[in-house]
Amino acid sequence: MTSILSVSQINTYLKSIIEDDINLRNIYISGEISNFTNHYRTGHLYFTLKDDKGAIKAVMFRQSASRLRFIPENGMQVLIRGSVGVYESGGVYQIYCDDMIPEGLGELTIAYEQLKAKLEDMGLFRAEHKKPIPEMPKKVGVITSPTGAALQDILSVLERRFPLAEVVFEGVQVQGDSAAPQIAAAIDKFSALRAADVLIVGRGGGSIEDLWAFNEEIVAMAIYNCDIPVISAVGHETDFTIADFVADLRAPTPSAAAELAVPDYRELLFSIDKTLDSLDDSINRAVDRYAVRLLQFKNILSGHSPEKTVTLYSQLLSACEEKIRLTIKNKIDFYENALLHYSGKLEAISPLKVLLRGYAIVEDENGLTVKSSGEIASGSKIKVKMHDGDIHCTVN
Repeated sequence: MTSILSVSQINTYLKSIIEDDINLRNIYISGEISNFTNHYRTGHLYFTLKDDKGAIKAVMFRQSASRLRFIPENGMQVLIRGSVGVYESGGVYQIYCDDMIPEGLGELTIAYEQLKAKLEDMGLFRAEHKKPIPEMPKKVGVITSPTGAALQDILSVLERRFPLAEVVFEGVQVQGDSAAPQIAAAIDKFSALRAADVLIVGRGGGSIEDLWAFNEEIVAMAIYNCDIPVISAVGHETDFTIADFVADLRAPTPSAAAELAVPDYRELLFSIDKTLDSLDDSINRAVDRYAVRLLQFKNILSGHSPEKTVTLYSQLLSACEEKIRLTIKNKIDFYENALLHYSGKLEAISPLKVLLRGYAIVEDENGLTVKSSGEIASGSKIKVKMHDGDIHCTVN
């Protein structure tokens, strides 16, 4: 008798056959990703794995997907480790992926290029976001491993070049799963406290796996958001990390970072001495130049000297005084001569001259000259003026 089966029974039966087959457990499958979907709410990844002759659906649940260092993309050739199973509700068999690695380029290389492209699109590498490194920082912050050679290299260079700078150190892990969060937290701490004027973040050399903490997005964002200028000093000269692109300045080595962070005090002293010599020369040239100008002004002023002006006017005044004195003297002499001339004439016609010859002048009581005897009555008082005196008489 033929049995009638339900759809779910068939799917369950096929599921048991497939999933019990040891040959379909923990297998490796190579293929190209297509129809990729990143289910952001659940964190699950859904895609189709195909080659030139066929295709199979695949799913990677959040727990496994969270371990990936890169984001799968359509067209990417990958090697998957997983098991074949059946999705009963849809009657679909598919690959349940536990791990995935890119073929050709390594996983970390792809993750590096993907994050670099993402941050570049966000503008984190743009020159206008770069903060200038201070010329003479008072405090230099250092974030690196407390046991690595990089710390000693940095401290040695700072002490040699600029011992005046205070070093503020924060020790962190620089590799391993907890390294990136520690590095980011240390950068945030320095920024929040403004604990330094410039910040060196880095470590010594190593493989791409060793340096990976400096390729994490959390570290890149911490550097970008830091209010303190950051110098990235990761690995050797040929090593480039995401931190190098985001930082305000990239140093090829930790020692070079210390050299870029502070000036060489010996060069500063030489520059100061050179500046002082230049100032001395400039001052001496200025003094000589102004001495010449002062002499020129002195000569100009001597031609307009107040003393000379006073002397000149004093001479003019003396000359005028002498001229006035001579003019007055001449006038006096002239009038004296004129006075003598007219005095002689007056004297010649003076009545006194007549009196000297024996004549007299008769005046009445009123002082009037009596010219005729008929003008005088008997008993009148008269005055007879002689050359040597007056005679008072009474007329009989």
